[in-house]
Amino acid sequence: MTQRIVLASGNKGKLKEFNEILQQFSVDVLPQSHFNVSDADETGLTFVENAIIKARHACEITGLPALADDSGLEVDALQGAPGIYSARFAGPGKGDQDNNRKLLDALKETPDAERTARYRCVLVFMRHAKDPMPLICQGTLEGRIGHMPRGENGFGYDPLFLVDAMEKTAAELTPDIKHQISHRGQAVQMFLQQISGYLKNPV
Repeated sequence: MTQRIVLASGNKGKLKEFNEILQQFSVDVLPQSHFNVSDADETGLTFVENAIIKARHACEITGLPALADDSGLEVDALQGAPGIYSARFAGPGKGDQDNNRKLLDALKETPDAERTARYRCVLVFMRHAKDPMPLICQGTLEGRIGHMPRGENGFGYDPLFLVDAMEKTAAELTPDIKHQISHRGQAVQMFLQQISGYLKNPV
């Protein structure tokens, strides 16, 4: 019997990706919009907290297991900012170009050696809203922030994020290479290694 899981996101790309990843487990991943679930109020102060908040919110409303992710960029010279506020760094309603412009402006006096940064991704799977032991998987991609956008692939801060040891931005990498080394790719691989045990033990 196919098990249904709610994805605590309305992102169609993520929905397609997770359905492909989990097809080996006879799982049907449905977007939270399918159940008229609104976006959760992300009141956490860490990626882990916000991912758990989103997953629990979807579980509570649907009564089904839920999968959520939270990710962002940490810049050392900015004390870890934009962090959990990566998507809205430039303010409400602003897009990727605005966020990138604000980041470059914040680092305009920062020398190359101090422009170190990393992408973080946290995936959380909860079997139900009161799950005492959510499955938490995370990945990290180290790099530094360049001085100008490069590359046409990717999204977010990818055109500015220079991947360590590659001298290419994340936006210059092919999708296959990016998936292998990215923070989200790492978290997904960890998730795949552990999810079967959680699906067999619904508690």
